[in-house]
Amino acid sequence: MLAGMQAGEAQLEGLAALFARGAVAVLTGAGISTESGIPDYRGPETRRRARNPIQFRDFLHRPEARLRYWARSMIGWPKFMHARPNRGHTALHALEQEGRLSGLITQNVDGLHTDAGSRSVVELHGSLREVVCLACGTLHERAWLQRELEARNPNFGDAELAPDGDADVEDERLERFELVHCTCGGALKPHVVFFGENVPRPRVDTAMEILSGARALLVVGSSLAVYSGLRFVHAAKKREIPVAILTLGTTRGDPDASLRIDARAGDTLTQLHALLSAPR
Repeated sequence: MLAGMQAGEAQLEGLAALFARGAVAVLTGAGISTESGIPDYRGPETRRRARNPIQFRDFLHRPEARLRYWARSMIGWPKFMHARPNRGHTALHALEQEGRLSGLITQNVDGLHTDAGSRSVVELHGSLREVVCLACGTLHERAWLQRELEARNPNFGDAELAPDGDADVEDERLERFELVHCTCGGALKPHVVFFGENVPRPRVDTAMEILSGARALLVVGSSLAVYSGLRFVHAAKKREIPVAILTLGTTRGDPDASLRIDARAGDTLTQLHALLSAPR
């Protein structure tokens, strides 16, 4: 492994060789979206200010946890929605258009792959652009909820964007925050998989179909710290197809990687696409 921000020539050639084998399945994590301004939980910049994500059991059973989450979310949402696809997302879309991908699996909930134009995308953990009622199951647009929250909580203030689209808010500000509920009166939850929840089986099955149609797996921007992503590295190993990992810092999948690149996703994927598109 060559440490640093830039992939070396030999590493780019190694990636190109994987694509020469046939269609590649791509698994992305938060590291591909940091270049769009969305922080992650475990990247080099956020390890120094670790922040624990909300747990599903707390959101479900503790009203104060729901209030804290939605207060933070109301503040963080506008900045989150202003994020735009970066060069990494654009390069993956170009590779898909050229028929070089069997599909794209993402652990991200930001929708930036779809915004970039990618079509064969499995959002393992769902999307922050929807909310679901825990009582009746009705889906609502997150944009609707934002309007309602802002109407009930004017001049609530600002804060720094946090990894899951929310923001850090001091406890004393929470005392004056008013929640919004579903039209049935039920509690609302972002339509994403929280820590402590399981990824829906149909989603996993669809993602595994993408892997089954691939000749290699490329992991981009994921530490593979949670099993929802690591399972695909294990599955690739079982199928005896090579795994390449492109991310800053170490990952739990490193022992199973045939190619490991410690570099920024946007630069490397852009260079990879240029290399694959160049006359040979």
